[in-house]
Amino acid sequence: MKKVLVIGSNAFSGSDFIDLLLEKGGYEVIGISRSAEKSPLFLPYRAKNSSRFTFEQMDLNRDISKLDHLLETFQPEYIVNFAAQSEVGPSWENPEHWFQTNAVALTNLANLLKDKTFLKKYIHISSPEVYGSCEGFIKEDTPVNPSTPYAASKAAGDLSLFTFYKNFAFPLVMIRATNVYGAHQQLFKIIPRTAIYIQNNKKIQLHGGGAAVKSYIHIRDVSNGELLAMEKGKAGEIYHISPDQGVAVKDVVQTICGNMGVSFEESVEIAPERLGQDKAYTIDSSKIRIELGWKPEISLEEGINQTVNWVNSHFDAIKEQPLQYIHKA
Repeated sequence: MKKVLVIGSNAFSGSDFIDLLLEKGGYEVIGISRSAEKSPLFLPYRAKNSSRFTFEQMDLNRDISKLDHLLETFQPEYIVNFAAQSEVGPSWENPEHWFQTNAVALTNLANLLKDKTFLKKYIHISSPEVYGSCEGFIKEDTPVNPSTPYAASKAAGDLSLFTFYKNFAFPLVMIRATNVYGAHQQLFKIIPRTAIYIQNNKKIQLHGGGAAVKSYIHIRDVSNGELLAMEKGKAGEIYHISPDQGVAVKDVVQTICGNMGVSFEESVEIAPERLGQDKAYTIDSSKIRIELGWKPEISLEEGINQTVNWVNSHFDAIKEQPLQYIHKA
């Protein structure tokens, strides 16, 4: 059994990665998150009820000594870190909270991990937001140029991690994946939120008319890429995970409307563009395709259909959940 510690196990991406590890077999997994373990509605791995998974609640900002004890006891060969303050818009309201988690606490973690001889690989989940507006196909060596507090905090954390790689041979591998989506995602994200609003006969707000181009990629395709990076990725490298092409937000909403049999024009309303919204979000992922043999398997249409079916089949439970982002300091 390979030992894997997943930080941020309550996160959409973290929970799917755990689900993949348990599905593949051969891994003993501990997940940690600052909040109590979520319900199966948002954590697909819980349906497996696996004896090879354990959850521990701890906060990187406050429980570093508790984490150190867990590390010495479990001695994971691999650590995959999904933990972050991850929303762009709200980062303008309390930017210091984003920097505390995404840069300061992360640096503290790296300083702790650099001396752990049992650690073979540390996989860090970054974001293409660090590049700013990604027009054209951005490669891994593109300089960071963030345009929001969230993006700046992630860029700061990324740069800090690389100082540990350069000076201590810290076994860092970095992932920057584009717009993940799928069943079990946070309900305020555009794809599940659109399906929920249609069910509730509410208008879907299209910020800036939905003209921004995003690169939507199914969560399981991303998890498969992260697993390849964990097992085969080269230390000191960044790997992009992205689909073959980008698509405008309005076109995604239109696809969902068609899937659910409603009029696009009657289901949306135009809203002002968000502050710091990047016009395009397309990055080049040829490196992970060539070096590690990754490629996306789930089409946007198939993934949207899966997500809409999840919303429809769990709508009674979803109705009881908040539909907006709730910030935790």
